[in-house]
Formats: sequence, C-alpha cells, structure tokens
Amino acid sequence: MRKSLVGVLLCGLVSLPVIAQEGSSVQPDNSAVTPVKGKMLVAANGARLGLVYRVTPDGSVQVIVDGKMTTIPGSTLSMANGELMTSLTKNDVISHH
Repeated sequence: MRKSLVGVLLCGLVSLPVIAQEGSSVQPDNSAVTPVKGKMLVAANGARLGLVYRVTPDGSVQVIVDGKMTTIPGSTLSMANGELMTSLTKNDVISHH
C-alpha cells in the first residue's frame, strides 16, 4: 500500500513542472515594448520613420511619414538596442498610406 501511495505522489510531482511550463508559454510577453510619444521609430531596414506622434489604446503608434499620418500596428513593434523598431520596412509603411 505504501509503495503505491509513494508512486502516485512521485507521478504527481513529476507532472507539475510540465503543467507550469505549458501555462507560461501560452501567452507571449509583450511587456518589453512600451511605445512612448516622441520616441523615434526605426524601420526594419534601418530607416528612421519619424517620431511617435500618438500611441493608441491597442498599442499601435501613429507616425507622420512623408507628410502623412500613418498607423503602425503594435504587433510589429519591438525594442532593440534602446530603439523602438517595427518589422516593416519604410516601403511597407509608405505603400499602406
């Protein structure tokens, strides 16, 4: 009886870390990207797009590029070497005016 109880307890302990790992990987951590008004936005190809004019509630940013207000989706934003970057190129941004 004791052997079976010990076996059940060990099996339960072994499965706990697996459950914790699965739960932690379900949602990506986007907390590192915090767009700020006035911060320079850089395109994927290194081009400076412009200063962030406005940050929308959904995390997108609005930038004036070539004289036109353009919204860059928050899902494309990241931080690299202290710079706010988008995975879009300047051509991608311009073509979606």
